[in-house]
Amino acid sequence: MPELLARMRQVLIILFTTTCLGGLPVYTRVATVMLLGMSSSHAKIPLQAIPLVGRVELGAPEETADATVACMYPMTGRSASYGRDSIVGIKLALDELATDPASPKLRVIVDDSRSKSSFAVRMAEDFIRQDHANILCGMVSSGVGMAVSRLAKERKTILIGTDHASSRATLEEGHKYYFRVSSDTWYSHAAGARYLKELQQKNSWNKLAFLGPDYEYGRVAWRDLQQALGLLGVDYKVTDTYWPKLYEPDYSLYIQALLESPPDVLVVSLWGGDFTAFIDQARTTRLFQQMRVANLDAGGDYETLVSLGPKPPEGLILSARHHVNWPDTKLNRHFVNRFHALSGRYPSYSAQGAYAGMLTIALAIRQAGKVTDTEAMISALEGLRIRLPKDPEGYVSYIDPDTHQIVQAQAVGTPVPNTLYPPAQVMLGNWHIYDAESLKPSPALVKKRRGESGN
Repeated sequence: MPELLARMRQVLIILFTTTCLGGLPVYTRVATVMLLGMSSSHAKIPLQAIPLVGRVELGAPEETADATVACMYPMTGRSASYGRDSIVGIKLALDELATDPASPKLRVIVDDSRSKSSFAVRMAEDFIRQDHANILCGMVSSGVGMAVSRLAKERKTILIGTDHASSRATLEEGHKYYFRVSSDTWYSHAAGARYLKELQQKNSWNKLAFLGPDYEYGRVAWRDLQQALGLLGVDYKVTDTYWPKLYEPDYSLYIQALLESPPDVLVVSLWGGDFTAFIDQARTTRLFQQMRVANLDAGGDYETLVSLGPKPPEGLILSARHHVNWPDTKLNRHFVNRFHALSGRYPSYSAQGAYAGMLTIALAIRQAGKVTDTEAMISALEGLRIRLPKDPEGYVSYIDPDTHQIVQAQAVGTPVPNTLYPPAQVMLGNWHIYDAESLKPSPALVKKRRGESGN
């Protein structure tokens, strides 16, 4: 104990203040906190001692670790809440692994990607060269994730994607070193297309518009939706597409254009603070009375639900890569409650992705024998089965050996009153559940997509 206390004196904890960017809470510190010299490989680290800006190390010290995992998440800017929640998800996984003596000891480094591709690529290179990282992980932005994936291919280093969602990462640009453990734009929009087909059978909608961020994620989401609707034989007319920049502060011009030529259904692929800003600006108009609005991949995130207040706009159709209140399984309730007990809040979908990433890495190392055998690690990851909070009863997630994309069921719902997860006053309900296997891209589609890219 004296030794541990002496070493803990090396920890410098800087007081933090709370501010708000784009409607999402962001925690800032005036300096980076480093956690040094922990004698136990999985020592219990108080959450308040974990920095939310800058580099942090969790888990085993370098000298006793079986593997070094280097993760990149945004810790500043409009998407900082996703980085914050990812750190908590990682800590939950490390605490869980600590209960099993057979689990490999992971040293986990997390640093701020700044949501910039060039910066993240340089950081990943430093992780490999200077920190001797065995595995890369993380990323929220698809543009950042794709850039780091190309580096991972070049450096023959395994990359575990935990949040970014562009399906192009596993299809057109998929390679042997890249794996993803959260749903992508294909799975989300394949489920969404089924929901829209069912809706059309009820109300005969025909006119469809799309609004998404003008970068990798938004462009691929729109392509995936069109492709999924086409495979289902849905007949519709595209009235217009709108492409605001990522982190756009003012959507008034797009809202006005939609009101002048209203579709029956507007699909939005904005995420995080961008989506909440769009809703806040649109609900001061008649937009929600003129059309149904669907966000099929990130719209059902917990913090979005908080922002809706007690009376959400009419006609919202939402989904997310993980839900606080679905599935109603022991495992999901346990994950959500542990997250809340540790952080004082409920998790965004990014938390479950980071949690899944750590458990996946640990399981693959156990099956491969050692992390330094890259080919054995790849073999272990291909087809790996792992029970996760997102899995409905009786289903176990697995990584598709061909695409390296995790295969999971999807749930689409609408906001309903629910005060069980404060401060949210609504949660999603009226669920439409779509079986995982029914959403998998067919071998023909995978071949077509890869053929179009020359891959």
